[in-house]
Amino acid sequence: MSVIAVAGATGAQGGATARALLAAGRRVRALTRSPTSSAATALRDLGAEIHRADFEDRTSLAAALTGADALFAVTTPFEADASAEVRQGRNLVDEAVAAGVGHIVFTSAAHADRRTGIPHYDSKFAIECHLRASGVSWTIIAPAAFMDNWSSHWTLEGLREDVFGWPMPPGTPLALIPAEDIGAFAALALTRPAEFTGRRIDIASDVLTPEQIAQTLARATGRPVTHRRTPLAAVRAHSSDLAAMFAYFTSPGLDVDTAALRRAHREVGWHSFADWAAAQDWRTLLA
Repeated sequence: MSVIAVAGATGAQGGATARALLAAGRRVRALTRSPTSSAATALRDLGAEIHRADFEDRTSLAAALTGADALFAVTTPFEADASAEVRQGRNLVDEAVAAGVGHIVFTSAAHADRRTGIPHYDSKFAIECHLRASGVSWTIIAPAAFMDNWSSHWTLEGLREDVFGWPMPPGTPLALIPAEDIGAFAALALTRPAEFTGRRIDIASDVLTPEQIAQTLARATGRPVTHRRTPLAAVRAHSSDLAAMFAYFTSPGLDVDTAALRRAHREVGWHSFADWAAAQDWRTLLA
């Protein structure tokens, strides 16, 4: 049976991809910097092989990728910066090619190939270009905004006060996707390379306005949640990168053909935002 390596396997996208592959009976090699973490243990219990790999340590990458037939590649700029993300992404691609990995699926960001000016989109596009030039068979999937971000961090702080704070106008649509659907789509591309090789695909599961998101959260939480537009200046004071992203989300916005994706890839089991919100344990999250 072929071996599929999954980078960032203890993170949201990597974890979802590993679980989707394991559920399909595939042999998964989970790459993580923390092989003794609870997330790694959970994957091991599901049948994954756990290998230590650090994107800054090319020796560890070479060892973890040797013998792998395919790779799910994911990077992040938020642990260091965008330049570090590019360096780490190139390391991962180069070591995969050197190890003889036959196909790489890289998860980027929707519209990252459109000169958005968003630093962490531009860094992902630089990795896309490096992957395309590497000579290996590739697929790029590019997710829209993550639904999962709204069950953690500062969004929960607002929801505890019945406010969905979001730096966009109430009626502007936003393309959304949960990590579970990203993982399911990545699993398709990894297990059916002939169908997906050489393709770059923006993916999303639903499209809602901030006002509609607030209404959906109100139904799911049982609280009178309303949308309040967070000033972009407040976001910029925290991160100019995120401010650029929200400005882009507002105009020109993310246009992803969710209807076409659902028709073409029904097996993904696409989740609407209402589906995702209803599945969260809001009682515990908002305690």
